[in-house]
Amino acid sequence: MTAPAGPATATAPADPADPPPTAAPESQADLLPLEHHPVEALAAPAADLPAPADADSRVQDELTALLGAQQVATFLLTDGFARRAVVTVDNLARPQAVARLWPVQPTPGRFAVDDTPQQGPQTIAADNADRYRAFITFAEAVPLDPAVQLYARLYPLFQTAYEELGYPGRHFNDRLVQVLDHLLAAPEPAQPLAVQLTPVEGEVPSLRPWVRYEFVDPQLQALSSGHKLLLRMGLDNARRLKAVLVQVRQRVATGVKVQQ
Repeated sequence: MTAPAGPATATAPADPADPPPTAAPESQADLLPLEHHPVEALAAPAADLPAPADADSRVQDELTALLGAQQVATFLLTDGFARRAVVTVDNLARPQAVARLWPVQPTPGRFAVDDTPQQGPQTIAADNADRYRAFITFAEAVPLDPAVQLYARLYPLFQTAYEELGYPGRHFNDRLVQVLDHLLAAPEPAQPLAVQLTPVEGEVPSLRPWVRYEFVDPQLQALSSGHKLLLRMGLDNARRLKAVLVQVRQRVATGVKVQQ
């Protein structure tokens, strides 16, 4: 949610002028949902939506009415919100999720590790989880029924952004359900997670070493960006966020079997 793909948290500002990356699915199976989830079953799309290029003010007004101006300003990035949300959802199940295109504000502070031990690798600091708690509390407070109704009304903006990402003929809501299922399947290791700095070649010093940590366990390092994010935020935070995602899935999954 509020961190990039690697174990550390980047704080690079988002640049909405940059185009979103073209999706590069690992395989066609990655794009074929077992079910179609028609968004029309949630609510009728708004009839007066502006063109995607002019939609920012409308989206901000709608989010402000739903969540309040202070919450929106604190936690969300509303410029290009639909595009940001679509790119991020799609990438959470992939190895990389570009932080500057996320629809949420960067996690405050820096990724923290325990002091270097006498023997063995460093581990993610227990208090690193504190950085995510405000966002988790925000997510838990979102009124989900009105939020899903708003998503359905604005859905043409998300669908257009998804097709522009490189998926003509596909349905963003199907991908959303697919990624929610993926996130809910994230592992929940209880032991402290060992991390290490990735080596930097050359003589140029690394001015932000906290963004260079990776998991020591190759199986954890090979996980998707979404799974690694859930690991970084700590077990309690991850379980609280998963509880919210379960509720979201129950509301956006409408489930029509696809003919094989």
